[in-house]
Amino acid sequence: MSQGAGPGGLRARPARREEAALIAEMNLRMARETEGLELDGQRLYRGVEAVFDDPHKGRYFVAEGRLEPEPAARPLACLLITYEWSDWRAGWFWWIQSVYTLPEARGRGCFSALYAHVVAAARSEPGVRGLRLYVERENRQAQRVYARLGMQETHYRLFEAGL
Repeated sequence: MSQGAGPGGLRARPARREEAALIAEMNLRMARETEGLELDGQRLYRGVEAVFDDPHKGRYFVAEGRLEPEPAARPLACLLITYEWSDWRAGWFWWIQSVYTLPEARGRGCFSALYAHVVAAARSEPGVRGLRLYVERENRQAQRVYARLGMQETHYRLFEAGL
């Protein structure tokens, strides 16, 4: 599923395997910017490739567009969808993860284009009950974007145990 060019000439589409290195680089940048983390680049690249190797792990999408003065469109943002089975709802929740927009493309609607594309994809697949994501508590700008697109904060808190 691919949509035509949207606002600002943006187009959201499924990512291609040959974009794995770019997606890994975007994930490295996101970890630095949002959490001050330096991820292992080789491990991250293997993780991204694993998604392309096994569609049960998830799917990547990119928003592409042209930045002046560049002559051609290129990926400007990406996100990953992973899947969670809900026994309560007898269906799937798609988790939006690894969202990143290149700094020079921010404010152009990249996430909005990706989100609209993902919503359309989810609605076209039987058994998808909803979309979820988590966001850094201090990332107010992203929270405003998510709310503007119709997402609502839940009453859940996220807990984690590293292994």
